[in-house]
Amino acid sequence: MRRATITGWGKCVPPAVLTNADLETLMDTSDEWITSRSGIKERRITHVENSDMAVVAASHALASAGLTDDDIDTVIVATCTPDRVIPATATFVQEKMGLRNAACYDINAACSGFVYGLHLANSLIATQAAHRVLLIGSEKLSVLIDIEDRSTAVLFGDGAGAVVLEATEGTDGVLASNMGSDGQLARALTAPGLGSEEDVPVDEAGRVYMDGREVFRNAVVQMGSAALAAVTDAGLELEDIDLLIPHQANVRIIDATARRMDLSPEKVFMNIASYGNTSAASIPIALTEALEEGRIDPGDNVVFVAFGGGLTWAAATLAWGERVEPIGRSDAALPPTDSTAVELLTKRQKTRLRGTAE
Repeated sequence: MRRATITGWGKCVPPAVLTNADLETLMDTSDEWITSRSGIKERRITHVENSDMAVVAASHALASAGLTDDDIDTVIVATCTPDRVIPATATFVQEKMGLRNAACYDINAACSGFVYGLHLANSLIATQAAHRVLLIGSEKLSVLIDIEDRSTAVLFGDGAGAVVLEATEGTDGVLASNMGSDGQLARALTAPGLGSEEDVPVDEAGRVYMDGREVFRNAVVQMGSAALAAVTDAGLELEDIDLLIPHQANVRIIDATARRMDLSPEKVFMNIASYGNTSAASIPIALTEALEEGRIDPGDNVVFVAFGGGLTWAAATLAWGERVEPIGRSDAALPPTDSTAVELLTKRQKTRLRGTAE
């Protein structure tokens, strides 16, 4: 049976680090308050555009797969913070990388976007509509952060991760995946004033808004259910799972999902303390780091699960292939910056407030 398997992986995390101590200088908060509620210690703030981070992550993924730009026929960018509304950020990635043979488009399922993209890429490859897909999760969430709202400002960070998916008819690859959403709760996690909607209140425009209680409650239920379904649909038992890589939004949500799946901490990958919530980028960044740390062996059964704005959720079970080391390496990197994360965030706050005032 033809399906997609991951053959390359890569990440991009900006150099500017925003610590909890930094946030204490910007708002009424503390390291203890942030850590106890989310598990986050620091996050990254980018000084470049979203597509620039996507290009770096994608370049590492291509090198890891041993492929060139011309080998890719489809580029999918999962993002809720595109460079522009028109055109798709994927086309900017195409331009900057020279991906001449690829069809390019974005998908937006917020934090579930990467797993939605994986489901889509697997379907394209299974039906031979695509052969080599470059799937990128990339977010510049710092443009939506309101440093006057400590309930959300402490949670989000910037970054990108990417994978290359190729066809396989072996035992590896995507074994099962599922997606879901509940539009009745679409406004529980949203950023008004960035689309065609009119009459958005000035104090809401251009910033992320979250009903934390509603999101938490649904995330705990839906992530666990989606992950269990992905395991069952793959014909596996919970004891067959070698590693769970969940969306990195909140350590308490991750712990609840792991308990629902009866997984020990050694079988759950977490890097939320270092990066915070990077939305669609969180799972591919975590996957890349799991491979770098030797947490995945050939033939391992790996589960991805995510939950995000929409409200959306998705999960996938993969059987890993024979290779856990990159074929090649790229020297792609972001340009250096002299700006601190606090300076970058403060500047964006001023720009956002100026825009809403106008």
